Amino acid sequence: MKVIICGAGQVGWQIARHLSGEKNDVTVVDNNADLVRRATDALDVQGLAGHASYPDVLERAGARDADMIIAATYSDEVNMVTCQVAHSVFSIPRKIARLRAQSYLTAIYSDLYRRDHLPIDVVISPEREVADAALRLVSAPAAFDAEGLLDGGAQLLGLRLTDSCPVVNTPLRQLTDLFSTLRAIVVGVRREGTLFAPEPNDQLFPGDACYVIAHAEDVERTLEIFGKSTKRTERVVLVGGGNVGLTVARALEDRAERIRAKVIERDRAAAERAADELQRTIVLNGDGLDVGLLQEANIARADAVLCVTDDDKTNMLVAVRAKSLGCPMAIVLVNDPTLEPLMGSLGIDAYINPRATTVSSILRHIRHGRVRDVYSIGDAEAEVIEAEVLSTSPITGQRIRDIDFPEGVLVGAVKKGAKIVKPEGSTRIDEGDVIVIFALAKDVPEVERLLQVSFDYF
Repeated sequence: MKVIICGAGQVGWQIARHLSGEKNDVTVVDNNADLVRRATDALDVQGLAGHASYPDVLERAGARDADMIIAATYSDEVNMVTCQVAHSVFSIPRKIARLRAQSYLTAIYSDLYRRDHLPIDVVISPEREVADAALRLVSAPAAFDAEGLLDGGAQLLGLRLTDSCPVVNTPLRQLTDLFSTLRAIVVGVRREGTLFAPEPNDQLFPGDACYVIAHAEDVERTLEIFGKSTKRTERVVLVGGGNVGLTVARALEDRAERIRAKVIERDRAAAERAADELQRTIVLNGDGLDVGLLQEANIARADAVLCVTDDDKTNMLVAVRAKSLGCPMAIVLVNDPTLEPLMGSLGIDAYINPRATTVSSILRHIRHGRVRDVYSIGDAEAEVIEAEVLSTSPITGQRIRDIDFPEGVLVGAVKKGAKIVKPEGSTRIDEGDVIVIFALAKDVPEVERLLQVSFDYF
């Protein structure tokens, strides 16, 4: 597949890394020559310095025979014009654009993106992706990562193990024997910075970060077995009332189960806007680092603090201060990936990386064919892939124990009709089944081959 990626920032670079690693023909375009050089030096891609929306630049990038264009520059308008030029001049079949401004994303204006208007096939909103990630973490406060799978029938949970965890130093095979009715599987473990797919005889140790795929009905039991609290979140303090904070607050107000939220926003105009748009949420104007203001927000009685300002260091400092004042759970938004190793030592429970959430969202649409969902783990180190099994797939009709999966691949769940089952060695994979697979990045191409995923879009 031939792909043009416009924008060589963090998101564009990661997508180029994914696609070039899978032997696709990738060209990166950016008006910053240094960013283009960084991509071409580190990745097996071609690069072109220039304005992505200019027809002559796209032509030199190979637009006449491109299969897809991904517009991920820092400008919404450039991304929109790039897709228009790609459609009108070059007839590129698949066009994906990253758009940030909320006005462009309002549902009442969705007709704007029809093929006879502004032909964008997929619109990606980083703010909405981040807000969705924040809501998932608020709903699973014991996890450092959470993602819904199989239309809500299963969940991916990231759980950090402590000395008090009941299952540490226990081989995974023995866990299966002890909890034979538990529909949950440990599919990934990060130990001392290295992520791997565990073997049945591997043990779990304090300090491990585990990725577990659990049936939705068994999530609470899974958390208990891993020594995590199952207390429901009832009170949340949001620090940051911009686009992300406002989106989260609106979603909390719309939930059937009531979650009381308070918003702290430093900018007066943004605070007034949030107060006008929210119905049941208290909005406080002031600095989230102000101890008095945090106490006014009753931070000690909150179940979680969610720090989503546009400044990474402010988010981290507010989280540390909130925990020192008695808040048990702190979730922060961090754009700079080099700050992520500091989270554990600072006592921050979970973080959201906008780059990772946006990359996951784009991959969801790149992996076409019968792939229904993709979730990127860590710094694009692994993927959780949800896919329907085709009749032509090499795995159709085989039992899991007989499938020649790479070592870095595990099946985490199987949906047969309306029923979700825990996969075992004897489980037979049939046409029409939907399977959830954990795969290290290097093994994704082989997984796609086994699934017979097609890159034919039309």
